[in-house]
Amino acid sequence: MILRLRFVALGFLTLAASAALPAQAPNRPAAAPPASAAPAPRLPGGRVDFSGVWRPDTMFIEDISRAVKPGEKIPLLPSAKALMDAHLSNQDPEANCLPTGVPRMAPYPWRIVEQTGITYFLFEGNIHSYRMIFMDGRKHPEDVNPTWFGHSVGRWEGDALVIDSVGFNDKFWFDFSGYPHTEKLHTIERFTRPDMNTLVSEVTIDDSGAYSKPFTIASRNRLDPKIELMEYICQENNRDPQHIQGPAGPPANPGDPPRPPPVR
Repeated sequence: MILRLRFVALGFLTLAASAALPAQAPNRPAAAPPASAAPAPRLPGGRVDFSGVWRPDTMFIEDISRAVKPGEKIPLLPSAKALMDAHLSNQDPEANCLPTGVPRMAPYPWRIVEQTGITYFLFEGNIHSYRMIFMDGRKHPEDVNPTWFGHSVGRWEGDALVIDSVGFNDKFWFDFSGYPHTEKLHTIERFTRPDMNTLVSEVTIDDSGAYSKPFTIASRNRLDPKIELMEYICQENNRDPQHIQGPAGPPANPGDPPRPPPVR
């Protein structure tokens, strides 16, 4: 068996060079299939089946301001804006092999697995992380210990999976751009599968410590039936962040104006 190792720094070195998106995995197709006219598959009970390997939408990786509704802006409080402006790309927790939190995803495939009473999100990247969504009707604990992925409870509303999460720490960023949050963060995710190849995610972010009002961002994940999750190794003493220079932000496109220096 060939052991394939992938290091998170590769994608961020590309970011630092401001040349392209994070590198694709070796021996992988460059892109997932486009939207399909075929209907979403259904389970024997009739509900839509969410299983499969999904490629995440780059907007949930690079810059969530691109994922809000047209004409809307992210309502950052001044204190949160100052914190974001001071972020450097080499301070990104994901670049330092720490979990992505919610709603961010690493730029690698992920899978949904359903069990009785619990649903798992398995992530290829970011130290092979996973999320647990409790589907057994339980409530959030009254005193949640803050964690990277929080405490999540879910329910089905027809064909939509709705996930309510609280109990986050304040350590992760929402994207490459460094949008912050506090431990007051409360997210409500709504997943739907409108066709065979598309998984839509709408996430309402409510955090009165960093934003003046709740706001919603949306993304479209693509099914990739030709791949399986690979092994991924990332160590917390990753040496490559020292080579990542400049303010936090998504990869630049040719012709973009230079970014201003961070506020220190």
